[in-house]
Amino acid sequence: MSPALDTEFDLVGVGLNATDTLVVVDRYPPCGGKVPIEAEIVSPGGQVATALATVAKLGLRAKYIGTVGDDERGRIQMASLRATGMELNDVDVRAECPNQSAYIVIDRASGERTIFWNRPDCLRLDPARITPGMITCARMLHIDGHDTAAVEQAARLAHEHGMPVSLDVDTIYPGLDRVLGLVDYLVSSTEFPARWTGEADPLRALEILQTRFRMQVAAMTLGADGALARVMHDRGLNSEAGYIYSPGFVVNATDTTGAGDVFHGAFCYAVLNRATMPETFEFANAMAALNCTRLGARGGIATAAEAHRLMEQARLDPAARRRTPAFVTALDSSK
Repeated sequence: MSPALDTEFDLVGVGLNATDTLVVVDRYPPCGGKVPIEAEIVSPGGQVATALATVAKLGLRAKYIGTVGDDERGRIQMASLRATGMELNDVDVRAECPNQSAYIVIDRASGERTIFWNRPDCLRLDPARITPGMITCARMLHIDGHDTAAVEQAARLAHEHGMPVSLDVDTIYPGLDRVLGLVDYLVSSTEFPARWTGEADPLRALEILQTRFRMQVAAMTLGADGALARVMHDRGLNSEAGYIYSPGFVVNATDTTGAGDVFHGAFCYAVLNRATMPETFEFANAMAALNCTRLGARGGIATAAEAHRLMEQARLDPAARRRTPAFVTALDSSK
């Protein structure tokens, strides 16, 4: 069964949101060190919520399902989500419960960040809350792995109705194997494939994941180095299965917070617009890079036109892409 083309939404997401406090320092100190704070900013973020904010900014119809605390951080999060125009009717605001929070120390010299986070148990999403109508109103589902039973329920409903499922995961959660079996597009953190498979070779680890769970795409983000993927038959490839290495874009990074979440939103946007996989990864990398040029998880979400301009500039100047030799060599040897 294929998802109806006249669905109410393009992308529905089930998963995390968070309200961050960004602490900007000139340079992250050594253990026991002491440095002055240059800026302190409250900024909404979170894996799935930011991915959906990206999709909404790009002009698609988005719906978020999750839990939010009723404190000031929760109110800041809800105001930010409302401003995107996404559907929030199935967001559960939990009484007397603080929202998920994070303190993110940003090293201005590099743009890299260190995260200290907390998510109270009162925010846990009950799988019994996830009903078919909440999921099947969209063309595609995007999830993370945190409330594993709830996202499994959502993924199972989507799978049963022929909806593609995208997963953003960086940690091995109990029961995650049941979720992976329902996923079409896995785009994980750099470390996840090796942790899950016990295979240090990233190409082999992605192959194991894709073969075991019969995914269309098994991929990993590589930070500034871009993304690496194993893809089943695709219009952009000349074989039934193949690898893609999509280099990152060289930008003046201010803050890497939220780059991966924006990547996932841009990935879903490109899939929904029937881009080839090489085009999809290039666009997602460009959107992630542009977000790094501003402070905050959603501070630099670009337009599609801005991302395409960066992509075109990079085609004219190969030095604008961070082609990491180790990944280029690994792909060459796999052919």
